[in-house]
Amino acid sequence: MSASTEGALADTLGQPRVRRLVDIAWSGGALPVVVVAPDPDGAVAASLVGSEAVYGAPAPPETGPAGQMLRGAELARAEVSDITGVLLWPGRMTWVGPETITSLIEAHGAAPGSLLRPGWQGEVGWPVLLPLSAVDHLRAVSPERMPADVVREISSYVSTQVIDVGDPGVHFDADTPMRDLPPYEGPPEPPGGHRHEWGDAVAERGVDEDVPGEGRGLAPYPQAADDAAVDLD
Repeated sequence: MSASTEGALADTLGQPRVRRLVDIAWSGGALPVVVVAPDPDGAVAASLVGSEAVYGAPAPPETGPAGQMLRGAELARAEVSDITGVLLWPGRMTWVGPETITSLIEAHGAAPGSLLRPGWQGEVGWPVLLPLSAVDHLRAVSPERMPADVVREISSYVSTQVIDVGDPGVHFDADTPMRDLPPYEGPPEPPGGHRHEWGDAVAERGVDEDVPGEGRGLAPYPQAADDAAVDLD
């Protein structure tokens, strides 16, 4: 989700921020991808043309971050009725790698009732994978709660696991230039017991920051598997 139109459209390696996040989510195997952001002039929706994303108008501002998370989850459920979890993704978290998304989806398969948080060097980060069975807990969260506090409150009701993904992008947001990120390490043990060859190939090749659309572990994009994702700022 993005709290502002400006944030959603901010240039990120030659792309609007939300378009980059959509591509990462799809590349990591998350479908449907739902973008929730203010869009008074239609520019956010226009930036998604040709992508796999669905645009959704945000919930009323007075519902706060929890209301926006709930809105995104409801839109995802409307797109695919049998989803079992949603990824809650602040739009400012632009450097998450697609292999991290794949790792969270695989871990969800092993622990379908748990709230999953990606970890990097002892820090928890974003996006968060919330089981659909826990989505209704969002309704009880105060609208004054900021996103991290929302997740902290939900975790008091739901079993929570931290998945070590070795990805600094889950901790560092758009305020940190890509060139200043610590190196990507990848998960010490693949959550599903399988290491993805495409991720290894990208790591070996490296990334050209001068090529629009390329990011850490972002290009080339593989075929995606089915699951659910939500984008947030």
